[in-house]
Amino acid sequence: KAFCYVTIRKGLSMGNIKIKFTSALLLLTSLLFNQTAFSLDKFSVAGWSKPISEITNLLAEPDKGFFKSKGIDLRYVSGTGGGSAITNMLSGGADIAFTDPASFFQAIDKGEKLVAIYNIYPQNVFNVVSPKSRNITKPSHLKGKTIGVYSLSSGTRQNLQVLLNQVGLSEKDVTIKVTGLLNFAPVIQGQVDATAATDTGLFVGRLKGLKDVNVIEVKDYLNLPSDMFVVTEQTFRNKKGLLRRFLSAYRDCTQWMINNPNEAAKLAVTRAINGRDEAINLEIIKLRNISSISKTTNKMGLGHFDLDLLQKGAATFKKLGLIKKRIDINKVVKSDLIPN
Repeated sequence: KAFCYVTIRKGLSMGNIKIKFTSALLLLTSLLFNQTAFSLDKFSVAGWSKPISEITNLLAEPDKGFFKSKGIDLRYVSGTGGGSAITNMLSGGADIAFTDPASFFQAIDKGEKLVAIYNIYPQNVFNVVSPKSRNITKPSHLKGKTIGVYSLSSGTRQNLQVLLNQVGLSEKDVTIKVTGLLNFAPVIQGQVDATAATDTGLFVGRLKGLKDVNVIEVKDYLNLPSDMFVVTEQTFRNKKGLLRRFLSAYRDCTQWMINNPNEAAKLAVTRAINGRDEAINLEIIKLRNISSISKTTNKMGLGHFDLDLLQKGAATFKKLGLIKKRIDINKVVKSDLIPN
């Protein structure tokens, strides 16, 4: 740059030919500098799902460039649950896992060295749905009832266990029945008394004819986060700068979706595999926007954790037998990379 500046100054005193030559030289030099400045770091996110509308903030990257602006070439790796997201990360298939607290706790319990660095959804999105005719309005009413879950390894079952525990019950006090993903037919047809689900699952169920139901929200009893970003201890130690840039971009794209749900719903039509209906996209995006915000994030900013709540969650999982070891949350959850 200094060379170009000196050359231009000399050109001004030597005539238009010299000025034109140095202008071309300056343009070439600028292009070379810009090429270096925009060499992007490849960074992969292992997700718990396929590219669905509720993660439109990530899927909008080709259109909005939140991560590119931070020098990151973003990739998304599909998964089949929070456990698979961690597995894909540990196998080298991704740099960071988009996973749930249960999968995080269980991986640590098995000896994996992991660190949670960002609270994606501080609001718990799980619930228990039942027809009003069953008169199930609180967790204690579930005693002796048959309850559907997506699968025996799903978050619906784990959060049902957490809910029961909060009122002194356990799975021994109910009958668990696997009903499949987003399947409300058994509860509509009376094959189960209630079914464990998620906020988006309930929304889709209502679109398919589910009505006149009572909903028990798990967050009203223990508001454990739904999802977090998790990395290995080695990545946490060695890639702090890159992780800070990633979290800064994620915070920006999340804020964009909160501020512009209609634009996000429109983009989801072409970016999400389940996004054909813009109106449905909008409702799902609104639900995810709600789950991204909490009292803690309102006070400290998007992505921050309630450590006491997570510690209570880890203790509950140990009590339920889902993990064997005590987990010290202060050692495995870090907030120093979250952007101000």
